Amino acid sequence: MNSHPGEGVDIHGTGTTGAHSHREHGSGGREFDRQYWEQRYHGAGSASASEPNPHLTGELADLPPGTALDAGCGEGAEAIWLAEHGWHVTAVDIATAAVARGREKADRAGHPIADRIVWHTADLTEWDAGVDRFDLVCACYVHPVDSNDALFERLAAAVAPGGTLFLVGHAPGDHESAAHTSAAHVHVTAEQIAAGLAPDRWDIQVVESRTRSVVRASGEPITLRDSVFRARKR
Repeated sequence: MNSHPGEGVDIHGTGTTGAHSHREHGSGGREFDRQYWEQRYHGAGSASASEPNPHLTGELADLPPGTALDAGCGEGAEAIWLAEHGWHVTAVDIATAAVARGREKADRAGHPIADRIVWHTADLTEWDAGVDRFDLVCACYVHPVDSNDALFERLAAAVAPGGTLFLVGHAPGDHESAAHTSAAHVHVTAEQIAAGLAPDRWDIQVVESRTRSVVRASGEPITLRDSVFRARKR
C-alpha cells in the first residue's frame, strides 16, 4: 500500500489522481500491491510531485513540531516539508524505489533536514505504527489493496493524546481519479473517515471536500476534488 502523486494522470502537482483499473496488472500482481507500486515508481514518468500537498501545508503550518508519521510517503515531498518545519519524521512507503528517491532528496536538502527523517520500506497494512506514538500522523491519497478501514484504524491508533490525524483522499465526484480506477475505496469522504473514529476520543477539526487546480505535463489545467480531514486526539 502506498500513496499518491504520479499515479495514472500525468500531472504537475501533488496528490494526483488514481491508478489503473482494479484488476491484475503488469506481470500478474494486484492494483495497489507492492509489485504495482514498484512498477509505478520504476516506470518512466511515474515520479511523485516535488511539492508537498497544499492541503497539508496549509493546515499544518502552525502546528508546533514534534514527532510525525508520514504514511505512504511516496518520494518524500511531505516528509521533507515537515522536517524543514522542525518535525522528526518517520516516513514509510511500500515501494523501495520511492523510499530511495525520498532519501536522496532529503540528503540533497542537507543537514539538519535529512537527519530529521527516518525512512522505512514497509506495507502500512502490516507495519506496526505503534499506539499513542506520534504527535502527527498524516497520509495523502493512501491506497491499500482492499478497504481503507483497517489502515485508517492503525493510523488513528498511532496518534498520541493531544496529537493530530490529518488525511487527504480523492473525493467522490473527482472525475480524474474515477477515470483511472474502478476500486471503490480509492474515493472517500471526510465524513466517512470521521465516522470511523470514537467520538469520545477525538475533536474533529476539519471535514471538508475541496477542489484545487493543477496542470498536466501537457500544460492542460484540470480540477481535482479532495476530501480533507483533520482531528485532534483527546
